[in-house]
Amino acid sequence: MEGEVVGGRPRRRSVTVNRLESPLGWLRARGHLDARQYDAGEQLRRDYERAQLGARVTMSWDASPVASGRGSAAGPPDRSASALDAQARFDAAVAAAGSGLGDILWRVCAGEGMREVERALGWPARAGKLVLVMALDGVADFYRIR
Repeated sequence: MEGEVVGGRPRRRSVTVNRLESPLGWLRARGHLDARQYDAGEQLRRDYERAQLGARVTMSWDASPVASGRGSAAGPPDRSASALDAQARFDAAVAAAGSGLGDILWRVCAGEGMREVERALGWPARAGKLVLVMALDGVADFYRIR
């Protein structure tokens, strides 16, 4: 990864990424997902992150939005066009996966583990993997991943 130029010479930095940190990486490493399903899930995760759909976990130091009238609440903050495009892709991919499969997709792509997802959805143990595989096949078709 290229770094900043210091003293006229480019400096290089290395970055270590642990792909097993994500639930998708964990499932892929254990043979529960094939490459196509994993790539579809990763693309969905990227769109989820670009769309800024996750909860904020830090303080926002942006200026407070100004209310339009006396006693009215300010609207939601403006998002960039790329974030809106990513949200449209995310929503379309989840819809393409099939009815009722959105919950497991966004939960796993947001980083929840399978055990937590199955518990939150009230499903029996190990049922989530089967449903996730079917959902990721639909997402892969949407993203045209072969």
